[in-house]
Amino acid sequence: MSDIIALLRPRAAVSKPISGRGQWGVRYAAYDAPGFTIVLSGEAWLSFDEEEPLRLAPGDFLLLPTTPAFSLSSAPGLRCETVEPRSDAVRHGEQEGDPDFIALGGSFSYERVNAPLLLSLLPERIHIPAAEGKATRLEQLIKLIAEECATDHPGGELMLQRLLEALLIETLRWPSLRTDGSAAGLLNGMRDPALARALQAIHGDVRGSWTVARLAGIAGMSRSAFSGRFGEVMGCAPIEYLARWRIAIAKEELVQGGKSLDRIADEIGYESASAFSTAFRRRLGCPPGRFAREVAA
Repeated sequence: MSDIIALLRPRAAVSKPISGRGQWGVRYAAYDAPGFTIVLSGEAWLSFDEEEPLRLAPGDFLLLPTTPAFSLSSAPGLRCETVEPRSDAVRHGEQEGDPDFIALGGSFSYERVNAPLLLSLLPERIHIPAAEGKATRLEQLIKLIAEECATDHPGGELMLQRLLEALLIETLRWPSLRTDGSAAGLLNGMRDPALARALQAIHGDVRGSWTVARLAGIAGMSRSAFSGRFGEVMGCAPIEYLARWRIAIAKEELVQGGKSLDRIADEIGYESASAFSTAFRRRLGCPPGRFAREVAA
């Protein structure tokens, strides 16, 4: 998990107060960024296409790793006006008087070159009701964020950014995210004790000459049983996962710059820069040098 977070470097890109009073409803088009909402007071109803409305209550936290089209309203079934996302405070419904709904909403940003890693970690939607987060560090973070929003202390914007980043990381570690075995992915792999041992071995020595037989031995399983379970739980074969992780590290190094192809190849387990370049081109459709230039541009 720490390896993934280190590569993604998640951070709060936009955070803003969202409030409403009376009867109101708005609809947003899909956009390619993780969106979040923390309900500070009151309630609202969130609706996705073809799904029952979801009630958002005080203390609830919602994270959408990729944000589909959705509607937000003061009550279910209201007509919703199409609006565009804004980076400043938003007030829905009646513009005068104290709001009866207040939330903090916005989006996170992360290193785009390894964005698929975030999507492989998370389900489509994470809703943590206040009752589920009671007496946890998640609740403490939400309280701190609410307090920061309600005050005007020096350095408040920076403090809010850091608290939101901590909130995202705490969400990635949330226990209930690893209990649904319906979708393949890294969270379910880390939940499986045998696969977790193999994953820890790969991440602990990415240069290693790993084979399915070696990893199966670490997992304490036969080669065929290990391959079958790994594919079912992780969604790919063990050596394929190793290759994806090596390329993810390489992409990060290329973006950061400062290392030769020979050094990158050696650090991630390729025999030569040529072998690394061939593998990189096969997966991304371009050589490492061109990838680095295009990302920089």
